[in-house]
Amino acid sequence: MSARSGVLFDVDGTLVDTTYIHTICWAQALAEAGFHPPMARVHRAVGMGADLLVGHVLGADLDPSVVQSITDGHDGRFEQWYDDVVPLPGARSLLAHCAGRGMAVVLASSSSAKDLDAMRRALGADAFVTAATSSQDAEQSKPSPDILAAAIDQAGLDPDRTVAVGDSVWDAEAASSIGVEFVGVESGGYSRAELQDAGAVHVGADPLALLAAFARTPLARLVG
Repeated sequence: MSARSGVLFDVDGTLVDTTYIHTICWAQALAEAGFHPPMARVHRAVGMGADLLVGHVLGADLDPSVVQSITDGHDGRFEQWYDDVVPLPGARSLLAHCAGRGMAVVLASSSSAKDLDAMRRALGADAFVTAATSSQDAEQSKPSPDILAAAIDQAGLDPDRTVAVGDSVWDAEAASSIGVEFVGVESGGYSRAELQDAGAVHVGADPLALLAAFARTPLARLVG
C-alpha cells in the first residue's frame, strides 16, 4: 500500500485550550519545590516535553529526583483540570474537514498517554483520527522530532505529503528538523511573527481560522 498524505496535529494549545492551564500547574509545582520563575517564562516553555521543560525554565541542571518531583506535581494538578478542558474554536470541524478530504489525521503530542486520553475525550473527534502518539512513543520529547517521526511511521505517511500543525516554536523546530512543512496557530500564546520566524509557512489565529483559509494553506495540497 502506498504511503498516505496526512496532517500531524499537536494537541495542547492547538486543538484544546490547555496552554495556560499547564502554565499554572507548572508554576505551582515549581513553587512547591522552592522555585519561583516568572510565569511568563513558564508559559514560553509549554510545548516542550516535561522531561526538558524544568531545566529550560530554571536554566540549570537539577537532580533527576527533583525534576521528577516537580513533574509529578504538575501532572497531579493538571489531572484536576481534566473536566475543564475544552476544544479550541473550529478544532473538531478542522479535523473532520481534513479526514473528509482523504488525509490521515494524526494527533502527535508530547503529553502523557493519560493526559492525551483526557484531551481526546474533551475534543470528541476520534471518529476523524487515524492514529495518535504520546510521550511513551518517543525517546525524546519536543523540540526533538521523535514524536513526529513516530506519528509518520505509525500512520504510514509520506513525509513529503505531510504537514504539521502546532502552536509553539517547539512544534515548529521539531517539524523543520525532519523537513515537514509547518503551519502555526496563535492559540497557545505565540505570535504570528514568532511562529513565522521559527519556520511556519502559514499562521492562523486558531483552528477555525485555518479552516476558513483552508484553500490558501499548505493543507490544501494534501487533498486527494
